Amino acid sequence: MPSISVVLPAYNEEANLPRIIPAVSEVAARLAGGDYEVIVVDDGSRDRTAEVTEKLARTNPAIKLVRHEVNRGYGGALWTGFTTACKDLVFFTDSDNQFDVTEMEKLMALIDQADMVIGYRAPRRDPAMRRLNAWGWNQLVNLLFGYAARDIDCAFKLFWRRVLDTVQVESRGATFSAELLVRARRAGFTIKEVPVKHRPRTAGHQTGARLSVILRAFRELLAFRRRLAESGQRLKAS
Repeated sequence: MPSISVVLPAYNEEANLPRIIPAVSEVAARLAGGDYEVIVVDDGSRDRTAEVTEKLARTNPAIKLVRHEVNRGYGGALWTGFTTACKDLVFFTDSDNQFDVTEMEKLMALIDQADMVIGYRAPRRDPAMRRLNAWGWNQLVNLLFGYAARDIDCAFKLFWRRVLDTVQVESRGATFSAELLVRARRAGFTIKEVPVKHRPRTAGHQTGARLSVILRAFRELLAFRRRLAESGQRLKAS
């Protein structure tokens, strides 16, 4: 039974953490036979995210808090969590309670058959404009790099530590998941996709629709494409 590291990126999620942390801890403990950790990455929050996490950690030593003094972006929070993680498997989801964490079982049931098992929201319970933007993003990434995933940014992914030992992700904003999947596929890792439930957000505020976040994502996507092209040219030259 492999051990599990759960990574929860959190930015101003004080209202959601008292629910998501105990829920994901319970599921991870059961699936990993008690050998698990929950890493909450406070990405420069301005609310009580850190205080709430520390309070929960006092009753469960498997809960760990890592803090960014300033906001580094979604990918930056994930990468900090990934590089802190020390278990056999790494699972990540968002801290907004939009996923049913008991569905980790569906991913665990397939992890012996693939390097990564990733969810796709069926259906996605976000506002119409956000769904439209996500559709366009998926189409663009799959067009530029070849098929990456049905739902690239679905924050419900499980993978073996060997993926992180091989794949270096440089994007630190919303392009992070796209780069992770593209690099993983190009490195030869196998990926299985499964449908997962998705719920509307009931607390906190989404930041993915902000213009600054969207513009950063496009800049990072173009920079990632350039890096891949340059690395391809170097390989040809050698």
